[in-house]
Amino acid sequence: MVATSDNLLRRMARVNPTRAFIVALALMLAGLFLPGIVGAALLFLLAAGLAALTITTWPVQKPSTRTLRIVMLALLLAAVIAKAV
Repeated sequence: MVATSDNLLRRMARVNPTRAFIVALALMLAGLFLPGIVGAALLFLLAAGLAALTITTWPVQKPSTRTLRIVMLALLLAAVIAKAV
């Protein structure tokens, strides 16, 4: 399991940050503009990815970064709930 996690972290480190930002931004905008449950599902996928990234990198992040990520995750989940209702 450690080897798989290590390989995943190495692949994530090679991702172009600009491309990752643009993909995340496009997914967020699509989730906000698409109606109802479809938009909520896209936002939920984005929240799941952010949660996975936060859990994976938690030990090496500063407390201020941890706080910011938790706040962003909470806001995104609030948007999911608002979109689904």
